[in-house]
Order: sequence, then C-alpha cells, then structure tokens
Amino acid sequence: MRLILGSGSPRRRELLAQLGVVPSEVRAADIDETPAKGELPRPYCARMAREKAEALPPEAGEIVLTADTTVALGRRILGKPEDMAEAEAFLCALMGRRHRVITAVAVRTATGFWERDVVTAVRMKRLSDDEITAYLASGDWEGKAGGYAIQGPAGAFIPWISGSYSAVMGLPVAETAQLLVAAGYPLYRGDA
Repeated sequence: MRLILGSGSPRRRELLAQLGVVPSEVRAADIDETPAKGELPRPYCARMAREKAEALPPEAGEIVLTADTTVALGRRILGKPEDMAEAEAFLCALMGRRHRVITAVAVRTATGFWERDVVTAVRMKRLSDDEITAYLASGDWEGKAGGYAIQGPAGAFIPWISGSYSAVMGLPVAETAQLLVAAGYPLYRGDA
C-alpha cells in the first residue's frame, strides 16, 4: 500500500517516522482554509482535514492521510498569523491563559473514510516583553497555528498540557496509528 501524506509539514513527516512510516509521496492539498461565519474551532478543524482528504482522491492501493491543527481561544480560531503583528497579538492573547489545540486527522482510501480529532488543553505562561520580542525575531511563529510551535523555542512558554503532545505538534501519533490500521495500512505487520 502506498501512503500519500496530504501535508507539506515537516513535523508531520517526523511524527509519522515515529511509527516507522515514510510516505510514498507528499501531495499538499490546496483548499480554502477560511472559517465559515460563526464556525466553532473543533468543527472547523475537522472540516479542514476532511476537505484536504476530499481534494486528494486516492487511486487503488493508496491511502491518503491529511490533518489540520487549529488553536482555539474560547470560541475564537487562531490560525496561522499573516504577519509579525498578528503573531504578537496571538501571543498576547494566549499568554497567562489556557487554550485548546485541536488536531483533526482524516484517512481516505478508494473505498473508505476514517477521521478523528484530538483536543489538548495547553497553558502558556505570562511572557515578558523581551521573550515576545526574541520569539518574534526568531521567525519560528511563521506558518504555525496560534503563532507558536511547542516543539521549538516556544516550548519554554508552555509549562502545562493535558492531552497529546504530538497532536499539539500537528499529528496525534496514537490516533493516527489507529486510523491507518483501520484503513488497512500494514503498520504492525513489517511489510509497510
């Protein structure tokens, strides 16, 4: 079976490697990621993963794996910041508070569809002006939901999580393994 990763994220490739999985191909889905008016974060995230999978129809013998990660502050969706000013606004909104990181995963074959989402509670400490300035200067916020990546320098800002660390990084490893096995991927048979 050929596994097609529907994401250009290097973090997702690294997390798949923890399962001993190397995608046969990477095909990033190009979809409109604009939230619908009044859409809540969890349904939005699940819809994004589903739409990415729908945009990448698998051929016979292929499994398509897509995912989406969304940062939610209450009912507000904090996507990828458009610029440094928005990244700073996100950090200022998140610091000293708990928020949720939602990662939805979709797995699709020519004959089936499986999906799951994982919600992790995260607390970001209060940040000093120096911490914010240094982090923004690092550029690590670019392309990251909520304007930070837990596996990078911003990991120092996160003293507590409840849930899946790998989901906060962008792919819940345990749940992804379950979906791949359900779809028929030979994950534990040594013939992947």
